[in-house]
Amino acid sequence: MSDDRRMPNILVTGTPGTGKTTTSEMIAQVTGLNHVNVGELVKAKQFYESYSEEYDTHILDEDKLLDELEDMLTDGGNVVDYHTCELFPERWFDLVLVLRSETHVLYDRMVQRGYNKKKLDENMSCEIMQVVLDEARESYAPEIVVELQSNTVDDMESNVDRVKQWLDAWKEQHKA
Repeated sequence: MSDDRRMPNILVTGTPGTGKTTTSEMIAQVTGLNHVNVGELVKAKQFYESYSEEYDTHILDEDKLLDELEDMLTDGGNVVDYHTCELFPERWFDLVLVLRSETHVLYDRMVQRGYNKKKLDENMSCEIMQVVLDEARESYAPEIVVELQSNTVDDMESNVDRVKQWLDAWKEQHKA
């Protein structure tokens, strides 16, 4: 898919609370890429099978989501944010950003969101064990996976600047 695209697709992933949506919105604003918030898309289009009271979240219908995203991502020009990455085909993305946060920062963000204890504990364990980073490294070519710290607004702005530089280089290389 990437050879036919006029613009790249970027995946921004990480444990809930690492700043994926904020960073993705900032990237979209600076670059003109289309922001695709997968969590919101799932809710809006009801791409879920059921609801888990235990984790206070919907259970994803992967097939419906992937069918929808296939069409959306074909031409490129998207920054996609979601808390997991292994379900997406490697061919969809030219750059995969894995946002990481220090545990005390992440904990405070999750408490602020009102996460229940089970959800908070599970997500904290995932960040400590770098689950999303490992999934990204297993699912995508190593040269497109970039781990970025996302603890402060300065971190986010720096990350957006790096993406802008990467996009400029991509355009030059692909004459987009």
